[in-house]
Amino acid sequence: MDTATRICVGQFVGSHGVRGRVKVKSYTAVPESLFAYGALTDESGARTFALTMTGMGKDHFLAELQGVRDRDAADALKGTRLFINRDQLPATDDADEFYHADLIGLVATTADGEPFGEIKAIYDFGGGDMLEIAHAGSGKAVTIPFSRAAVPVVDVKAGLVTVEPPAGLFDKVKPTPEELAEMEGGPAADEAVATDEDAPEAEGPETEGPKGDEA
Repeated sequence: MDTATRICVGQFVGSHGVRGRVKVKSYTAVPESLFAYGALTDESGARTFALTMTGMGKDHFLAELQGVRDRDAADALKGTRLFINRDQLPATDDADEFYHADLIGLVATTADGEPFGEIKAIYDFGGGDMLEIAHAGSGKAVTIPFSRAAVPVVDVKAGLVTVEPPAGLFDKVKPTPEELAEMEGGPAADEAVATDEDAPEAEGPETEGPKGDEA
């Protein structure tokens, strides 16, 4: 199985009883779908697992696993993540629905075609999906809501998304005083103790700093 097309759908989280049953956590949108994909593999693709669901726990399933007959063997699997091939996932019902795996790695540009960054992760903190993007200008991670207003265009086949960054977003990605000092070769702002009397007279015209929307 090609590692580039492998999708993590679950993970072994422990053992149950003494006869080799395992606890497995599902990462699929419909948790029970974990058992509908057939054989699963580990991250390397070298080992295959055939699971049969036998019950449910608070936040996990209980399952029997071919070849695992005792608690020690079940415990040894704890932490192993379970994968399927991307082409085993069904097509989404809605044109505006996307698998997270399809979004990660897409290049983000502004409506003007300017590079904005690359999608690194998707999170949901309870208020809807948020895209984490490595900002092309600063290299820092910024998050924007995955909404039609903020992300009006998604073209998975082309590997691109168009973003409309919310107002004030760039305030979060400006360099810190320490980072500015490193770039300029001087002390950080909170380490600079020179007074006005210590400052030499300016040589040449003064220049204005970048506007807020140019930072």
